[in-house]
Amino acid sequence: MRAGGRRPPLSKDTRLCISLAGRPSNIGTRFHNHLYEVLGLDFVYKAFTTTDIVAAMAGVRALGIRGCSVSMPFKEDVLSLVDEVEPSASAIQAVNTIVNDDGRLTASNTDYLAVQQLIDEHGLTTQQTVLIRGSGGMASAVGSAFADRGFASGVVVARNPVAGPALADRLGYEYAGDVGARTADVIVNVTPIGMAGGTEEHDVAFADETIRRAHTVFDVVALPSETPLITAARAAGVDVITGAQVIALQAAEQFERYTGVRPTPEQIAEASALSRA
Repeated sequence: MRAGGRRPPLSKDTRLCISLAGRPSNIGTRFHNHLYEVLGLDFVYKAFTTTDIVAAMAGVRALGIRGCSVSMPFKEDVLSLVDEVEPSASAIQAVNTIVNDDGRLTASNTDYLAVQQLIDEHGLTTQQTVLIRGSGGMASAVGSAFADRGFASGVVVARNPVAGPALADRLGYEYAGDVGARTADVIVNVTPIGMAGGTEEHDVAFADETIRRAHTVFDVVALPSETPLITAARAAGVDVITGAQVIALQAAEQFERYTGVRPTPEQIAEASALSRA
C-alpha cells in the first residue's frame, strides 16, 4: 500500500480480481479500481463473462486470480467448483464472492452479509413482520438473512408458482401469489419493478396504503438508488433501506476479503456513487 493513495504502476506483482457474470457491468470495476487508487493498493479489477464456468474457475485457481465476484447465472454452478463454502453461501446455496488463497478457493455470499448488517444498522427487531416481493436468487439471500436473524413471521409474494412456494417453505414463511391487502412492518421489493431501463421502471412495487403502514421500506433495486418505491416511502415519512446501500456494503465486504483492507464509510460511499454514475 502506498501512503496517501495512488496505485503503484502495473507490474508482474499486481494482483488481479475479476467478476464473472452473464451480463457484465461497470459497477464493480469502477468501485474496486477507484478504491485501489485511493488506498494505493497494487490491484486491478476487470469484468468478464464466460460460456464455460468450469474452465473459468480452473483459470481463477491456476492463474492465482485473487478474488472473483460471481453473478447470475453462475451463483449456484460454482458451489461444486470451490474448496470451502462459508455459511453465508451455504445458507442459500448461492455464491457471489470467491477468494483464492494459494489455490484454495473459499466461497461466500456478501449480499446475505450486507442485508444482515443493514437489518442491524436500522434497528429492525425480530418481533416485526416481513413481506418479501420476489422469489429469485436475491430474494433467497434477503429472505434467508431475515429468517436467520430470527424474523419468524413473514410472507413471500411471488408470481412464480414453483419458486415462490419453495422459497416460502424453506424460510418457514407464508406464500401468496399477490400482495393484495397484505401489510407488514418491513416490506421488501426484490423484483425488477422500479429498475432503470426496465419495462416497469416508473412503477411502484407496493400500494400507497401498504407503504404508509410499514415501519421500514426496503428496495433492493440499486439503479436508480431513489426508485419510485423509495421516493414514495420517503414522502410517507417511512424509514428506507436502498439497493445502493446493499450493493455498497456487499462490495466493501468483497473488497476487504480480497485485499485485507476495509475502506472507511466515506470511501465506500464515494466509490459507490462513482460506480453508479
